[in-house]
Amino acid sequence: MCGIAGIITLDKGAVMQSQLQPMTDCMQHRGPDGEGHWINADANVGLGHRRLSIIDLHTAANQPMHYQNRYSIVFNGEIYNYIELRDMLIRQGYPFTTESDTEVLLALYSRDKEKCLQLLDGMFAFVIYDDQEKTIFAARDRFGEKPFFYAYLPGKYFVFGSEMKAIQAFTKDYTLNPVMMYNYLSFGVLDNKKDLSETFYSGIKRLLHAHYLLLHTPTLEKQVKKYWDLDVTRQDNKISLDDAKEKFQSLFYTSVNRRLRSDVNVGSSLSGGLDSSLIVCVIDDLIRSNKAAHSFTSSSSKQKTFSARFPDFKKDEGAFMQMVIDKTNVEPHFVFPSGNQLADDIDKLMYYQEEPFGGASILIQYEVMKLARQNDVTVLLDGQGADEILAGYHGYYNIYFRFLQKNNKSEYEKEYAAYLATHRLNDINAPQKKDMEYQIRRYLPGQINQIKKWTASYRQLKNKTFQPHFYHAYANFIFEADTSFNNLKEALYRSTLCGDLQGLLRYADRNSMANSREVRLPFLSHELVEFIFSLPPHMKIHNGWTKYIMREAFQNILPPQIAWRVDKIGYEPPQKKWMESAAMKESIFASRQKLVKAGILNKKILNQAPSAYGANEKGDNSWAQLMAGKLIT
Repeated sequence: MCGIAGIITLDKGAVMQSQLQPMTDCMQHRGPDGEGHWINADANVGLGHRRLSIIDLHTAANQPMHYQNRYSIVFNGEIYNYIELRDMLIRQGYPFTTESDTEVLLALYSRDKEKCLQLLDGMFAFVIYDDQEKTIFAARDRFGEKPFFYAYLPGKYFVFGSEMKAIQAFTKDYTLNPVMMYNYLSFGVLDNKKDLSETFYSGIKRLLHAHYLLLHTPTLEKQVKKYWDLDVTRQDNKISLDDAKEKFQSLFYTSVNRRLRSDVNVGSSLSGGLDSSLIVCVIDDLIRSNKAAHSFTSSSSKQKTFSARFPDFKKDEGAFMQMVIDKTNVEPHFVFPSGNQLADDIDKLMYYQEEPFGGASILIQYEVMKLARQNDVTVLLDGQGADEILAGYHGYYNIYFRFLQKNNKSEYEKEYAAYLATHRLNDINAPQKKDMEYQIRRYLPGQINQIKKWTASYRQLKNKTFQPHFYHAYANFIFEADTSFNNLKEALYRSTLCGDLQGLLRYADRNSMANSREVRLPFLSHELVEFIFSLPPHMKIHNGWTKYIMREAFQNILPPQIAWRVDKIGYEPPQKKWMESAAMKESIFASRQKLVKAGILNKKILNQAPSAYGANEKGDNSWAQLMAGKLIT
């Protein structure tokens, strides 16, 4: 896990060390163990790197790394199946001088070029310069676990970095994207679903996940191509529940064990929910059976877990954490974040995140990563991705019900009755209602955007939130709401690959890297995801349960109260209480002042008291205003 940066210019002799140094300096947190810079002989290609040492800790594995006197690489991430790939390449005669996955990636690219991406099980963002072909090859992993940003001025330069601040260190361009600002402040939208390359800065794009980029350095001609996708049409209707359980178990154990490969200490995040609890229990099982890839032994080393607690808060999950702790041989560690920390750390969080985030849970994640750092654990396994691929959020119920109601009424009545029975005592998650939104999505899915426009127009007429010139300039650029999915699988595809998951992965990358930690996500093995997407929908939602196949497959390894837990809590802090503090209200007011001065919000907003609301509740946009104001320097 590292930070990468680089400059490619059309003019020879234009790239200098003094340009690369500030780009890597501002990402020191991503790689405190070392730095490196390299400029080619023509001085039109420069690569920079900050290293967090995880695999092969020797200096020989430092970057930029070179291979065959032809290829040079800067790489951020991990290739989890690098041992298998390395063995294969050695048999084919490829030489290696290190034990690193970086050198394996270089050798594989020298053999297969862009086709090498199909063989990688990993999270990655990397750039390879081919001095013979005079090309830059950049690629990003399938789901977007690792970031890759760039600024491109045709005929002049292509600049890239793991963080936008690295690019801005070169361009000095901090111009905000007004269309992103309008959509965020109007609807809370954090990305453009139709163009996920957009960021909150006009001059900076992100390379899309599951894509690669080719740049011809003598001309700076650029191509971007997609190399992987999920097939939503493929469905195995013949597979039995027992066979599906067995394959799920096999793929998941493989994924977890590969993600334990490390030359530094490895631990786990534990929230008390189904996903993180399963990872902790599987690691514990691997340790007890002496099959764990890392150097755990049941006698001398315990798996360390890291958790956040909120005593006296209804949604504190301490009781569920304790169930996992009691069942496994772990060494638990806890942090107890407070509202004061949110007010004190909001600016620091924005510095690392660089774009708005959805709520105070991001502070909690940051604190858990900091706790791991304080306990000398560099790598953390985490459960992100499971909700999106296995229909874990309760909002998926209505999507499934709408499909059944249209296509199989008897099955719909059975499933809906089971849902009501299963959740009759669930006082955490509100029951899914067949309200106006449900009916609109059922009968008028193509009208959602028009309704949003009418609503926004009415709000602006009734209470001019925006300054008129800003509103009229950007109100017609409403990001399209993707409600075109016809079934559960299409909805899961949208959540997994069309922005929802990518936002969560951004939070995890930035929070972990801010503390120089690495997060690994076993649920995002592409082989596992492809298998889950091939299963029929009733193996994901069944008899009122989400994640049905996972509960069935692992009920013997999990505490039963967690395996068949009804409620769903997203590591939620007491945000409403925290927002009521004087310090948070003052911070919101300061952001509003900036937005008014910038010509975005109407000055009447300064006379309105900000409201406080929970992380998953709708409010008066106070949180969005807080975030947007932090972007204005």
